[in-house]
Amino acid sequence: MENSKLIFGVMSGTSLDGIDVVLIAVSNNQIKLIDFVHKPYPDSLAEALLLAQKPTFNDLEVSIELGLLHANITASIINNIRKKLNIDTKDVCCIGYHGQTIRHQPVKKFSIQIGNAHMLAEKTGIAVVADFRNRDIVAGGQGAPLVPSFHQKVFASQTKNRVIINIGGISNLTYLKTDHKLIGFDCGPGNLLLDYWIQKNQSKKYDDQGKWASTGKIISNLLAEFMKELFFRKKPPKSTGRDLFNSSWLESFNYKKENPEDIQRTLLELTAISINQSIERYCDEVDEIYICGGGSKNIFLKNRLEQLTGQKINDTEKLGIPSQSVEAVAFGWLASESINNVPNNSPSITGSSGKRILGITHPA
Repeated sequence: MENSKLIFGVMSGTSLDGIDVVLIAVSNNQIKLIDFVHKPYPDSLAEALLLAQKPTFNDLEVSIELGLLHANITASIINNIRKKLNIDTKDVCCIGYHGQTIRHQPVKKFSIQIGNAHMLAEKTGIAVVADFRNRDIVAGGQGAPLVPSFHQKVFASQTKNRVIINIGGISNLTYLKTDHKLIGFDCGPGNLLLDYWIQKNQSKKYDDQGKWASTGKIISNLLAEFMKELFFRKKPPKSTGRDLFNSSWLESFNYKKENPEDIQRTLLELTAISINQSIERYCDEVDEIYICGGGSKNIFLKNRLEQLTGQKINDTEKLGIPSQSVEAVAFGWLASESINNVPNNSPSITGSSGKRILGITHPA
């Protein structure tokens, strides 16, 4: 692409599965994906990050050490991509670095992402744009979701009203209308509780294609109790995370006499129903639905969503970006906008008081 610039995008989601790194070329009207690498977290790091996300955890030094470790792993991935593709640091504009969220408390006016932009810039020799959420939050917004404006940039159609479902640890959606009106918000838990339950009962990191959930039955009364959670009735703008939907939330329900596979099936139904209800309430005249995030690989969940919505659900790869790289590409794009001093939040979605430039630049 003519007059394009190279940018790395880095995303670590609430699923705690690892670090996604993309290399993209950005021009005025196009975004081209050049490379994508997923680096799974070692079990020890995933466990430490999970502990750091517990509301009772308050060890500042450990958080800083984890941030440095996260930055060093990210730098290694980026440097390997550069060497593989023979790209010089001077040819890269910046790195959009999200980091790993350990607290998301917009009501208290903060969101914390573990990571060290200074170390990443030092190790790569590339400018790093980080801390994308807090400016929106102090301006009265939720600081999330941030990717709908990117979805509009790359996935919108002039003839079809499209819903983009992103299922990571938390599920969220973007509604892209042909009249350019943009709607987006978090729906509820995505893979987060499903992963927790299968790890606890089968020592597996995730339910491959939803196979275990497919062997269970829905526990109707338990599902009804789940759905009483106030977050599901809250109107947008709204966002959530492990601060609410965590192991303590699940353990607060009475399920001790139930079969483990039935719990898994019920948790999957919770994810599917909360997404479908969000579409029914806020997305009228839907023509097409696309899915991205790790949850796009859960075939049983995807099939259930198709049953509930009555629509075929396609992978975002059909729109040009593979499902598991969408968020990393989004943060590369958000960094590009920030570097160019272009406002890159969506006040109508997050609820902030106006347009803001999100992201702090740390020079190489």
